[in-house]
Amino acid sequence: MRLLLVDDDPEIRASVRLGFELQWREVEIAEAATGTDALRAVEDERPDLVLLDVGLPDLDGYAVLRQIRAFSAVPVIMLTARDEPIDRVRGLEAGADDYLGKPFDHLELMARVRAVLRRLDLKAPTQRVAAYRRGELEVDSEAREARVAGERVALTATEWRVLEVLVGHAGWVVPHDRLVARVWGRDEPGDLDALRVFVRRLRAKLGDDAAAPRYIETVRGLGYRMLSGE
Repeated sequence: MRLLLVDDDPEIRASVRLGFELQWREVEIAEAATGTDALRAVEDERPDLVLLDVGLPDLDGYAVLRQIRAFSAVPVIMLTARDEPIDRVRGLEAGADDYLGKPFDHLELMARVRAVLRRLDLKAPTQRVAAYRRGELEVDSEAREARVAGERVALTATEWRVLEVLVGHAGWVVPHDRLVARVWGRDEPGDLDALRVFVRRLRAKLGDDAAAPRYIETVRGLGYRMLSGE
């Protein structure tokens, strides 16, 4: 599958690219930083789906989308910091297949891409097995196992889910509320305390130390980060 990512922020492009490459097999990502380059890439690259930012330096995303629709029916998901209802309406009326406000969760973005492809009867890429290795720790998402120094670690379902979400975002900070929502599907008073308990248990089982983390780092006031794999 070939995706075209259109955004003038190189950090966002790098982050989105990494998210897709970690999670999906057989995905090719072309990039464009301007509306003009985006239009050229749609013609030349023939992508299967376009992720299109609204705030581009030359043409805004709505204008780019209208020009794309003049010659192509390629699925387009708009990405934008403008998250007012009128902006969503403008995007959908211009021909967008979906609309996602920034900042967004990378797993939600991939879920939106899958949903658009499913609606259009297009085949989504196969999920990549998110293998993670760092030091003595190895995480096998397909087998739903974590091993330390080759020994399987006995995790509860909730401990595994916390680890799975952190591994899926390795190298990035996962905010407390987003991690809670991913693990329990809600964000209620007391959930943050429960999250801290499960992270503490998980660290103990992995032989990690919050004061000198080898795997899970606490980013004070923000959330947790799984240190990048080696």
